Amino acid sequence: MTDTGLGAWIASISGTELGAQIALWLALGAALSHAVFGALQKGRHDPWMTRGAIDISYGLMAAPFALFIVPWPEPHMWPIFAGMLVIHVIYKFSQGMAYSYGAYTVVYPVVRGLGPLFTVLAVGVVFGEHFKTLQWAGVALLTASILGLSRLNYKRAGRSGTVLAMSEIKLALAWAVAAGFMVAAYTTYDAYGIRATSDPFTFLAWFFMIDGLVVFPWIALYLWRRAPVRVDPLPLLARGLIGGLVAFASFGSIMLATRLDSVGEAAVIRETSPVFAALIGWFFLRESVGVMRAVLMCLIAFGAVLVEFGG
Repeated sequence: MTDTGLGAWIASISGTELGAQIALWLALGAALSHAVFGALQKGRHDPWMTRGAIDISYGLMAAPFALFIVPWPEPHMWPIFAGMLVIHVIYKFSQGMAYSYGAYTVVYPVVRGLGPLFTVLAVGVVFGEHFKTLQWAGVALLTASILGLSRLNYKRAGRSGTVLAMSEIKLALAWAVAAGFMVAAYTTYDAYGIRATSDPFTFLAWFFMIDGLVVFPWIALYLWRRAPVRVDPLPLLARGLIGGLVAFASFGSIMLATRLDSVGEAAVIRETSPVFAALIGWFFLRESVGVMRAVLMCLIAFGAVLVEFGG
């Protein structure tokens, strides 16, 4: 099977000015869809079961594309997929542990805030990408502002009496730091993987099928069967279906962005997702933003601007 026409076009514009412009919009789209993805995981369901429902949804949806539409992976891709699976399992486990011990609004910004910092360091080693001084200032501003959001949410939770015991919140933050490190690991590794095959959609389709079907659906099923009171699976699966579709938009966009242009810049732009998350909460969930959160959101956006245009 030959390359898909769209895949060949993506390959042809990689590293060009057009590719860089498309990569910017893809990274912003990934940030928006990632905020929606995070909101879907914030709910009444156990995070492990939610993760399993999302994974099996996008795994089943990707299977026909992987098996019958896109070109099959070249032989050298199988070890890459094996490494990809290990990295993503560790990331999901770290994130699940963080969500199990800590409040979502505290943990999520820590994961997303540290992710771009670690990623920029990693791609400097792997891809030889090096930021200029102004871009590093943007990374520092964006990271500090996202972590500031976490601190603000932590203090707000404390005033409402919902903060967990200090030992548990420390565990949550430790797992969140580990998850942030794994964000950098999978972003860098997957950028290498999508560049290692001639058609980027081969990587995406096989990634979603393998990652979605191999591990977490079985963990979720095991936990559901052993639960003292089993939750109704239909609402959980419905949330998983929506999450699977959003995952295609989020992960697919950022991976294509890293194929087209700088991995580090795309990773940093994606981490404007807390801004979109706050806007979603403001417009659709009627949550108050407050002056300090609004200031931090502006600083996050400005940090991303420095990264994009400071090169």
